[in-house]
Amino acid sequence: MTGTAAVAPRSTGLRVPMVLSTLLAFASISTDLYLPALPTMAAALHADAGTVELTIASYLVGFSVGQLLWGPIGDRYGRRGPVAIGLVLFVIGSAGCALSASAWQMIGWRVVQAVGACAGVVLARAMVRDLYPRDRAAQMLSTLMTVMAIAPLLGPIVGGQILALAGWRAIFWTLVGVGLLTLAALFALPETLPRERRNAETLARAFASYGELLRHRAMLGYAGAGGFLYGGLFANVAGTPSAYITYHHVSPQLYGVLFAMGIVGIMATNLINARVVAGVGGDRLLRAGTIAAALAGAVLAVTAWTGWGGLAGLIVPLFVFVSMTGFIVANSIVGALATSSRRAGAVSALVGAVQYGSGMIGSALVGAFADGTPWPMGWVIALAGIGSAVCAWLLLPASAAADPVEITAGRPAT
Repeated sequence: MTGTAAVAPRSTGLRVPMVLSTLLAFASISTDLYLPALPTMAAALHADAGTVELTIASYLVGFSVGQLLWGPIGDRYGRRGPVAIGLVLFVIGSAGCALSASAWQMIGWRVVQAVGACAGVVLARAMVRDLYPRDRAAQMLSTLMTVMAIAPLLGPIVGGQILALAGWRAIFWTLVGVGLLTLAALFALPETLPRERRNAETLARAFASYGELLRHRAMLGYAGAGGFLYGGLFANVAGTPSAYITYHHVSPQLYGVLFAMGIVGIMATNLINARVVAGVGGDRLLRAGTIAAALAGAVLAVTAWTGWGGLAGLIVPLFVFVSMTGFIVANSIVGALATSSRRAGAVSALVGAVQYGSGMIGSALVGAFADGTPWPMGWVIALAGIGSAVCAWLLLPASAAADPVEITAGRPAT
C-alpha cells in the first residue's frame, strides 16, 4: 500500500478513541437531541410543521457542503486547529438556535451549526487514517462508529427529558455545553499530521483537486458504495414513519423500538467488522455487505409493492439493509482514504459530501413520490442497494481494491 501512516502512541490509552468518537457523533447528536421538541418549537416560533422541519434539511445542506471546505484546510494546516475552529462555530450556531425568535432564524443558525460540526467529523476520519495503517484504520473506525451509534439511540430520549424539565431552548444550550467540553477535550488529542506531511498546495489548488479525485476509478468505487448506501438509509428515515405508523398503524412508541433495532444491527456489524477486517480484508467485507444490501433492498421492493408479509415483510429486509452499514461505511471510507495519503482531509470531505448529498436525494425521492404506501421507500432503497453493489464490484477491480494507487497532483503516482 502506498503512503505512510503513523502508529497511535500507546500512552494515549482510551483518550484518543473517546475524543474521536465524540467528534464523529456530532453528525447525529446535533439533530437527534432536538427531534422530540419539533412540535413544541413550531408552536413557540409560530411556524407550521413543514417550516420547522426545514431546520433538519438546512443542517444536512450545511453539513454536506461544509465538509468540502474543511478537508483541504485540514490537509494544509493540520487537524487540531481547524477542528477547534469548527467547534467554536458549532457553539456559536447552537447558541444562535437557542436564542432564535423565528423559524427562519433557526434555519440560518442550523447551517452555521452544521458547518462547524462537520469539521470534527471530516477531520476525525482523517486522523484515524493518520494514526493507523489501512486494516487497523478500518478496525478502529468500526469501533468508533459502534460507540457513536449510541448517540441516535439515546439522543431522542435525553432530548425528551430536557424538553420536559427545561424547555426546548435548553436542548440547544446543552449542545453549547457539549461543544465547549469537546473543545476542552481536544487538547488530549495529538496533532496527527506533522508539518512535513502536510499538503503544500494553495487552498485554491486544493479545492480544484476534488475534480481530479473524482476522475479516479477506485475513488468513485469507494465513494459510490458508501454514497448509495446513505441514499437508502435516509430513504429509510424519511419513509418508515409513514410506512409503519400511518400505513400499518404502528404506535409511535413501537416505531421507536423498530427504528432502534436498525441501530442495534449497525452496532453489531461494526463490532464484527472490527474483529474480522484484519483477517478477511476490508474490500471483501465491503463487497459482501453491498450484495446483502442489494438483495435486502430487492426483497423490500417486492414486499412493499405486493404487501406480502405485512409489517414483517418490511421490518426484516429493512433490518438487513440498515445493518449492512457496519460492513460498508467504515471499509468504503478507509478504502477511499488509502488512495491518497497526502490528501486524507480532502478525500474524507469528498466521501462525506457524497454520503450526505446522496442521503438528501434519497429522502427527497421518497417525499416526492409519496403515495401513502411503502412502495416509494421500497424502490428507492432497492436502487440504492443495487447502486452500492455496482460501485463495489465494477468500479473496484481486484488489483485496484487490493492495493489502490496513490492519487497525487492530477495522476496516479508511479
